[in-house]
Amino acid sequence: MTRSATVRTRVEHPELVAAAVRPDNTAQMRTKVSDGSVVTHIERPSVGGLRTTLDDYTVNVTVASEVAQHAHRFNTTQQ
Repeated sequence: MTRSATVRTRVEHPELVAAAVRPDNTAQMRTKVSDGSVVTHIERPSVGGLRTTLDDYTVNVTVASEVAQHAHRFNTTQQ
């Protein structure tokens, strides 16, 4: 039996954040942008594996979002 979760995260720069987290996706993960949010579906064979993956993914999205915000601020102040 497979365990799954879908995470929808509203971020300021969803295309950029999705592009940043996609390289870390495994074959059982799909990331897309929908309605201004990064949406990732994750499947794992166990609850523990799903929990670990969700924890890692949450950190990755948080970091990617913060870097995108800083980059955007830097680019707008340098123009």
